[in-house]
This record gives sequence, structure tokens and C-alpha cells, in this order.
Amino acid sequence: MKKRSKPRRTPPKFQDPHALAGSRDGSLEVAIGAEVRAFRRKQNMTVAELAKRAALSTGMLSKIENGVTSPSLDTLRSLSKALHVPVTAFFRRYEEERDATFVHAGHGLKIERRGTRAGHQYQLLGHTTGKRLVVEPYLITLTEESDVFPLFQHSGVEFLYMLEGEVEYRHSNKTYRLTPGDSLFFDADAPHGPEELTRLPIRFISVICYPRADED
Repeated sequence: MKKRSKPRRTPPKFQDPHALAGSRDGSLEVAIGAEVRAFRRKQNMTVAELAKRAALSTGMLSKIENGVTSPSLDTLRSLSKALHVPVTAFFRRYEEERDATFVHAGHGLKIERRGTRAGHQYQLLGHTTGKRLVVEPYLITLTEESDVFPLFQHSGVEFLYMLEGEVEYRHSNKTYRLTPGDSLFFDADAPHGPEELTRLPIRFISVICYPRADED
């Protein structure tokens, strides 16, 4: 008797609806709809109120806000007048440049920072461009003991996530023993840095965030 082969099941695809906004894969309608909804809510208007002001049906406005239909230029003009915003404001999220940085394992950009020496390696894993907030993620590796390790002070905040080894880390007047899986988040304007390298090698992720100088 011939066995019937089981049909191959395709796993369901999951999609984050928020990931569509502003993408360049045909989701212009979704980006416009998100902006219309955001402006309407900002002005505390209901769908019915905005539809009446823009001379649209509530059904049509709901379709626009949900990205189901592509509004005509005349419709966008009507919405812009009703919301008191320029037509171009509806395209803001779609036209915004989206940056991404991909770094292969072991290929982070080696950075010379204060305290860098033999056995102390800083790899920059990415950076922001043209943003008000600067974000610098580093992979820091310490492989040699040091009796003196400089303390750092800078604007913004910093987040540490321990991957390997063990270290006594100082922040202001307190020290924290960090082991794999531990994290530390702190204001970076207080003196901070490794105080005792307890178990080598030490590897941890450091993410530094601070406002761009010309935006202060």
C-alpha cells in the first residue's frame, strides 16, 4: 500500500504593523495614514469630526488612516486644510531616511580611546548620522591586568551589559561586581570605569548616548 506523503506545512508569517510605517516597499499609504491619524489625535478630533471638516465619509477616512486606500491629491489637500498642516507633512515619515549598520562578528571598527592600551580593545559597532541623539555601541575586551585604569566622565548616559569575565566597576562613589548577564545603566557625567579586573578575559557591551553638541 502506497503511503501518502503529508503536505508540507508553511509556518505562518508574522508582521509587525509598526514596521510598515515609513518603509519604501509600497507602503506609502500606510505612512500617510499614520500621519493623518497622528495629526487628528493631536488635535483631539474624532474620525467623524475630521471627515466632516474634510468633506469625506467616515468610512473613507478610516480606510485612509489604516493604509487600505491611496488618497488622491485633492483628498490630501482637503485633509491638510482640515488639520491645518501642509500636504507635505503627510509624507514626512515615508521620506525620512532610515539608517542601519551591520557589522560582521569581529569586524567592529577599532577605536583609540583614553585608556586604550595593549590588551584593552574598543570596537565601535555602529553610529548615528544626522540625528539629535548620538548613540555609540562598543564591544570592549580586556585581556591584560592593569594596576591603573583611568576613570571616564562625559555627557549623557551609558549602559553596560556583561558578556564574559568578572570586573569591579566604579560609578561615582559606588562599585558594582559585574558577571556575565549583569547590566549597569548610569549617568555618564559621574566618574566611572573598571576598578578591578577580577577574572580575565573580560568582554562587555557599552552603549553611550548623548545629545549632539550643536543641538544643546
